[in-house]
Amino acid sequence: MKILRKYTGWFVLGTLFFYLLSVTQVISVLLPTMLAWFANIAMWHTLAASAKRQVTWLMVIGVAALLFAGSKGTWMTWQQVFAVNLPMLAMFVAVSFLDLTSSNDEKRPLPKGVSAIFNTAIGVQVLGAVINLSVIMVFADRMKGAIKLTPIQQFILTRNFSAAAWWSPFFVATGVALIYAPGMQWQKTLIPGLAMGLVAIIFSSIEAYRRTKGDFHGYPIRRESLFIPMFLALSVILFHYIWPNISILVLICILAPAATLLLMRTPSRRESLSYFVNHKLAQIGSQFALFLAAGIFSNGISAIILSYPEFFNLDNFTFSPLLFSFTLAVMIIVGIIGIHPVVSIAIASPMLLPLHPDPTQLGFLFLSAWAISAGSSGLTGLGLLMTSRYQIPTQTIVSNSLFYAVFMWLLCSVVNGLLL
Repeated sequence: MKILRKYTGWFVLGTLFFYLLSVTQVISVLLPTMLAWFANIAMWHTLAASAKRQVTWLMVIGVAALLFAGSKGTWMTWQQVFAVNLPMLAMFVAVSFLDLTSSNDEKRPLPKGVSAIFNTAIGVQVLGAVINLSVIMVFADRMKGAIKLTPIQQFILTRNFSAAAWWSPFFVATGVALIYAPGMQWQKTLIPGLAMGLVAIIFSSIEAYRRTKGDFHGYPIRRESLFIPMFLALSVILFHYIWPNISILVLICILAPAATLLLMRTPSRRESLSYFVNHKLAQIGSQFALFLAAGIFSNGISAIILSYPEFFNLDNFTFSPLLFSFTLAVMIIVGIIGIHPVVSIAIASPMLLPLHPDPTQLGFLFLSAWAISAGSSGLTGLGLLMTSRYQIPTQTIVSNSLFYAVFMWLLCSVVNGLLL
């Protein structure tokens, strides 16, 4: 075990590198799968007790379901069980590199007023769309100063960060949607997703102004800090246009580390990368554990459904706007009470796929469930970060965003009906 822990970061990095090699079929997917599980074992001790419980239950239920379905003659392949979420893990490792391109500015005073609210909302969404979760801590640590982060600052950050799930190809939610909605065309959700992200910014900014009367301390955004996110997003779109046969997910796995090496500002690239691999990559255990466990769980659910087609026969249903709206509402509710979006997506996907839904609509459903529930819950990863690190009570997080969640749910239902 000590040997595994010593090389944890390299197992994580190897998961990305050898996954990309497996895509070219130079090697088997077995090697990156084994590295991912080795990394998971090595990082298990770093998980919080609540994360260990959730992951353990997912694995226990998943294995029990797989064994029961096996006794009925339904067996899943090892790739389905152990490697189904490998592409998402590779993508997560790739976008983690972008943390090396961020820079802290501790000298500039915190802006105040209406523009501070709006600029903070835009900044956390655009930067978070690429740099992901670390941007929340950069913003929140800077904004709280010598006092506590306020509940209004909290919902400006969490709602707008999560809203990037609607449109950012670098968000893990996109990888989840591409896996669990086979055939989804991300480009078709881009414009509706950008519209939803903009609405989240406007809605939250108006609410924050109404509740603070402009007495709001925001984050000192600089124009140059927005360059990297915009550069990367445009690069993904450009390269996907040039090579449409290469998936968005694979492009991100290649472009994110490459752009980091090109754009990182540090006295010594070698020292920064070494520290990143040995320390930062060794601390992303919760994501590895959750996605690997969710893969086992989702395939257990799929195996049960395949074993009892008569009980899960939805032939009398179609993936109508009404079913879209109902399913989204259920996924948001279970997300708010603490079920991670990837788990609810893993359950919903095998039940909805037999209806032959439009893959892009199904993908938009999954992106919406992720964006709304992650931004409104006090019990998923983002909410727990706000509770543990910034002492925002769980009840406050949920009550602050109930109306927001309902409004965005209704809007998503309308957008699905009109645009998708």
